[in-house]
Amino acid sequence: MTGTDADPNIQERREQLLVDAVVASLANTPDERLRTVLTALVEHLHAFIRDVRLTGREWQLGIDFLTRVGHITDDKRQEFILLSDVLGASMQTITVNDDPTGRTTEATVVGPFFLEDSPLVELGGDISGDASGEPCWVEGRVVDVAGRPLPGARIEVWEADDHGYYDVQYADGRTAARGHLFADDEGRYRFWALTPTPYPIPADGPVGDLLAAARRSPTRAPHLHFMVSHPGMRTLVTHLFVAGDDMGYDSVFGIRDSLIVDFVRARGTEPTPDGQVLDRTWARTSFELVLAPIA
Repeated sequence: MTGTDADPNIQERREQLLVDAVVASLANTPDERLRTVLTALVEHLHAFIRDVRLTGREWQLGIDFLTRVGHITDDKRQEFILLSDVLGASMQTITVNDDPTGRTTEATVVGPFFLEDSPLVELGGDISGDASGEPCWVEGRVVDVAGRPLPGARIEVWEADDHGYYDVQYADGRTAARGHLFADDEGRYRFWALTPTPYPIPADGPVGDLLAAARRSPTRAPHLHFMVSHPGMRTLVTHLFVAGDDMGYDSVFGIRDSLIVDFVRARGTEPTPDGQVLDRTWARTSFELVLAPIA
């Protein structure tokens, strides 16, 4: 037979034989969970290649793209997490593992800018450092699903300044707009931060090129990051989003309706909750963080 009248079933069988061979090579993987994940990965990956009829040039472009993602990733910039975020893979993983009962605070993406060893901030202290932006008072409680306080819960917070930059993007390497604190005996927390504003995710790398090719905006809805942990409880990674801002788009699909909260602005002449009188406008918000027990 010529190439034009070849039996299409022959090609399908050839492709399936390769899938079967790769899956069979994993049969002796001693870790059952690893074997399950790898087998599904191979089956779905090969199905994708066969479905879109991936060309050799497209395969090479994909390899080159992932290589660029790896090269730009370092201890301050995680381009692979950014890629996972913009493809919705991060949020899908969170959705699969999140508590569907509505008892707990909904989780969302950690993003590429979380850092270990953030500065300790006392209750009522200021995480903003010298980052620019409008002062914002943030307070609330950390509780379990029964409403019981979780004293000593560790609360990591971080955010961008009003120019859209995180401190790891500063050229001088200073630390700002991030810190950690501990809830008091009643599970309460309070601190000064910055009123969140919209900003673009880093678009000067391969992920930015991908967004441009797809005609997608890199903009993130304004938010404040939280990571909350307590012994015996599942660590919560979440955001607070600013009500009233455009919630129609978020480049990493992180918006949850339950996380959209009011940030109420006050005049500079109005005393703050900690008794200050500022010479500028400021905002305040409150939010209860509900943690689930470790299963």
